[in-house]
Amino acid sequence: MKIAMLLNRVRVEEKLLLQAFENRNLPVDVIDVRDVIFDLHAINGWRDYDVVVERAINHSRALYSLRILNDWGVKTVNTYEVATICGNKLETTSALIRDGVPSPRVKIAFTPEAALKAIEEFGYPVVLKPGVGSWGRLLAKINDREAAEAILEHKEILGSYHHSVFYIQEYIDKPARDIRSFVVGDETIAAIYRTSKHWITNTARGGVASNCPVTPEMNAISLAAAKAVGGGVVAVDILETRDGRLLVNEVNYTMEFRNSIDTTGINIPDRVVDYVLKVANGE
Repeated sequence: MKIAMLLNRVRVEEKLLLQAFENRNLPVDVIDVRDVIFDLHAINGWRDYDVVVERAINHSRALYSLRILNDWGVKTVNTYEVATICGNKLETTSALIRDGVPSPRVKIAFTPEAALKAIEEFGYPVVLKPGVGSWGRLLAKINDREAAEAILEHKEILGSYHHSVFYIQEYIDKPARDIRSFVVGDETIAAIYRTSKHWITNTARGGVASNCPVTPEMNAISLAAAKAVGGGVVAVDILETRDGRLLVNEVNYTMEFRNSIDTTGINIPDRVVDYVLKVANGE
């Protein structure tokens, strides 16, 4: 079997995945996406791979690489469809709502004036997010009109494409934690609580991971979210409301899991390799 991993930096996760492949005597060609030149009229050996594991940090590079590879008929984990939906919060939310997956209410606006109106329709506080982003960056909890006007003005002056679409989400008064579940294929293999005194609970922002039992309800909502975005290997971020409901916040397609293996007792890299082999074998 011929396997490639497409990346631009070997992080802990990539080392763990490569070790998991090595443990099964499966060599992997590590390809730095920064060195790749795709000749769109010449496949140049890419079809020799049974599967390509995409692990690039840069969303645009990952997205376009997957588009080219999938159009060439190369099997990938994950697919272009999944990267497109998960890499954009509007796309993710729309897919979740389409499939009836419980999620926080969201309004989309295209001008600061419309965004301010949408914010005030929700009532304060609200959360303003960039359409594309990760690790909890550029999120803003807006507590009053003065803050809303200032942040909207800043986004307008920044002027980039990503700041011209306003993604406004209702603020969920959750416990001092959220949940990240890990879905591989058709199974929720594990979940963690991410606890923090800050309202942003990402472990990249200082959140502390602890084991979270996968309840039937959590399993159902995690699988439904994964299915909505196209399946594969994803991490589902879930919010708990004060009255006990679960809401899917986001779905991640190049998931990090370094803090979750010992925490959950689940060998996540090994389970990912299982799935990659199934894709390679057409299962």
